[in-house]
Amino acid sequence: MLETFVNPSPTQWASLCARTKAEQNAEIAAGVARILSVVREGGDAALLAYEKQFDKVELSSLEVSQAEKAEAEAAVPEALKKALDVAKSNIDKFHRAQLPSPVSVETFPGVVCRQKAVPIQKVGLYIPGGRAPLFSTVLMLAVPAAVAGCPDVILCSPPGPDGRISPAITYAASLCGVQHIYKCGGAQAIGAMAYGTESISKRDKIFGPGNRFVMAAKQAVSVSDVAIDMPAGPSEVMVLADSSAVPAFVAADLLSQAEHGPDSQAMLVCTSESIATAAKKEVLKQMKRLSRKESVTASLEGSRVIVLEREKMAAFANAYAPEHLIVSVSDPWEMAEKIYAAGSIFIGNYSTESAGDYASGTNHTLPTSGWARSYSGVNIDSFMRKTTYQELIPDGLRALGSTIVEMATAEGLDAHANAVKIRLDI
Repeated sequence: MLETFVNPSPTQWASLCARTKAEQNAEIAAGVARILSVVREGGDAALLAYEKQFDKVELSSLEVSQAEKAEAEAAVPEALKKALDVAKSNIDKFHRAQLPSPVSVETFPGVVCRQKAVPIQKVGLYIPGGRAPLFSTVLMLAVPAAVAGCPDVILCSPPGPDGRISPAITYAASLCGVQHIYKCGGAQAIGAMAYGTESISKRDKIFGPGNRFVMAAKQAVSVSDVAIDMPAGPSEVMVLADSSAVPAFVAADLLSQAEHGPDSQAMLVCTSESIATAAKKEVLKQMKRLSRKESVTASLEGSRVIVLEREKMAAFANAYAPEHLIVSVSDPWEMAEKIYAAGSIFIGNYSTESAGDYASGTNHTLPTSGWARSYSGVNIDSFMRKTTYQELIPDGLRALGSTIVEMATAEGLDAHANAVKIRLDI
């Protein structure tokens, strides 16, 4: 576990930055394609059949009833309700501060250009319910959707053997104002939101994490049927540490990521072998107290420790482009300023990734597998789209007209040029 590499040359960096790849083979792709096709043709009947096949539950109805919502509310402990309230408030504050202001600019005398953000109308949220019911992800997706003003938000999550969605997921969804919650999981839920069925109406955009089948389904439907939040894979963390880091804290953060699943990856980049040794000892010590030892062990077998000079740490972090980056070094802001490829950055010894996962206010739905080079994590813009407007008064078109005509004519687009000429009678 956590194989150590000391001062690797830059030619080795690419292989050291490789992710643990779950096999995304042709069989998975073909299976997902079959499920999507059956859902597209069969609607609710297909969904109910797949719930019986995959989740081992016979359902008479897909939608969570008001009675079930009330039962879920009663089942959630008061302490958890209070925690959800605090987290929801912080997530709301941070995302509300991101709301864009309208833009209005006179680019040329008599020519005014405007831009306004408008909410996406029909949003679908997918929340896993298998290994861990991710009620925190409900907050991360439903709160910004509400802040953005999305008018039609639904949620799908797989039911348990009792035919119910996790009470915490159901309660969190209701807390965030999600009106329609459906007992539907896996690739079939993605197909339902992409194509629409008798119960689940077609969405404009789908958000949320999932297993290999869910992610394959999201990627498949995004080709021509519906937008998705981002490409994603197994979760990951990178910790940058020097002698100012606390080995016990470093180990705790590595383990908190490793427990997500066997395909998750935890990377430690540190300035000395002594730091690496101390952190690894703490990992072994803390592992003994964890409930998900098999998952953690499998994850750490695909994870690494890299010993590098401080001057090279930021460059290595940018090469890896982590989903989560924890900067536990002296003068952490100076280091963080050099990072341009990371989903979310945690500054200093006390900024644990768990804070961002649950309650600090930032969003935990982030790009993985190196996609942080080109994608942002979910934010208020994810739930909005921007429309531009332009208004030209006659004097404005007259002043700008010769420029437009010259360019259109040079491109050989006579009709474009004529659309200006006919207005100016030239």
